[in-house]
Parts: sequence; C-alpha cells; structure tokens
Amino acid sequence: MSAKTKRSTIYLEDHLHKALRLKAAETDSSMSDVVTDALRTAFGDDADDLATIRERKNEPVISFESFVSDLKSSGRL
Repeated sequence: MSAKTKRSTIYLEDHLHKALRLKAAETDSSMSDVVTDALRTAFGDDADDLATIRERKNEPVISFESFVSDLKSSGRL
C-alpha cells in the first residue's frame, strides 16, 4: 500500500462484495486494488467522454424527424 492512500468505508450489496472477493482472489490482488483499478477505469472513461463532448459541442444538431426525412428523400429508406 502506497503512503499516499486514504482509508475509506464503502457498503456493497452482498453479491457485489462476493464478486469483489472472488475477483481479488482470482487475480491475486487485494480488494482495495481491484476497487482502485475499477475506479481509475471508470473515471478515465468519464474523462474520455467529457473530452469527446467538448470536441463535438459545436456540431450542428439535427432532430430525429429531420434525419429520417432526409433518409427518405435521398432514397435510403
């Protein structure tokens, strides 16, 4: 455990706790390491999503109705 860690208490549903214990045992990791890795992955995914939203914020918005209408008028539907 790194010197820069903080202790936390979390409450899990029974089936999630069992899955966490099994995953930790299967990967020869601590439950804390499994949770930390899962949080890093989730937060990384969030950061990627937010970056994509920022990149696309100036794209034009089209309604579903307009999109379908355009597909029909172009003969693709």
